[in-house]
Amino acid sequence: MTAALSPEQIQARIEKANAAFGAIPADKLVRGLVRLFDFDAADEPDEFTFPAFSRASRDRIFGGQIIAQAMMAAARTVDPDKQVHSLHAYFLRGGSEALPLHFRVHRDFDGRAFSNRRVVVRQEGKVIFNLTASFQKPEPGFSHQVPMPDVLPPEKCWDYSDAMARNPDIPDHMLERMAHPRPFELRSFRPAADAKATSHYQWFRLRAPIEGDQLMHRALLSFASDMGLLSSAMLPHGLHWVTPGLFSTSLDHAMWFHNDVQVDQWFVYVMNSDWTGGSRGINHGWIYSQDGTLVASVVQEGLLRLTPPA
Repeated sequence: MTAALSPEQIQARIEKANAAFGAIPADKLVRGLVRLFDFDAADEPDEFTFPAFSRASRDRIFGGQIIAQAMMAAARTVDPDKQVHSLHAYFLRGGSEALPLHFRVHRDFDGRAFSNRRVVVRQEGKVIFNLTASFQKPEPGFSHQVPMPDVLPPEKCWDYSDAMARNPDIPDHMLERMAHPRPFELRSFRPAADAKATSHYQWFRLRAPIEGDQLMHRALLSFASDMGLLSSAMLPHGLHWVTPGLFSTSLDHAMWFHNDVQVDQWFVYVMNSDWTGGSRGINHGWIYSQDGTLVASVVQEGLLRLTPPA
């Protein structure tokens, strides 16, 4: 068992994490996030490229990034009167930030009310990811939703940096890397490891306002939808991202958009895992705006392999 941290150690780690998190101005981070959608046209119609990062910050491309980019590439080929309402994606190979991305959009269907697109993403000629997205013209209809569960407001939840700093399982050398500057502010409620719980929730919002249509906000919501969802399947087993010998990655990701969203305002991501087995885990997520409106539903399966240290 990892030794508990003293109050002085916790305070020093909080200051270190906050300094790392605030090292880049929030508006600059948000502008950088939006630039993920600055595609270049490729040689063929309905093909786009995105350049390699000048400096890689991760071993693999973050899954939410490529989900959002593929969705936006699909939307570039759809009548703007139609809004994305669902997407289904598979992660096939780990992508590298040090290599450019190539997006090929297939126009599978265009009808009066709906359009459907497939997007194949490659690096160095190899398929690393694919996505199918459906778009619909807005139309009236009957409606209902599951009410938002009873959750603490964001100001009463743990700040992400503080929570990491208080976790003795995160060594000092990893703390600064994990607390790197992020475009989203995040506050979380996570039950104790020994509670064997299957549910948790996180509040999100962009750290600076953005301009942009609903497509932009939905793309950024899809980016955030991959943040923390897979950890739901770790909860009942007392595991964490930093558990020695744990390898985890997303296998597939499905998302349905129900209502408009403003990602520079608070929204809460309520998450639950109803099954793990065979080194895989199923995770469900429901995203609500602060007024209780259900704006999206998410399902993801992830790979969880634990190799105990020798």
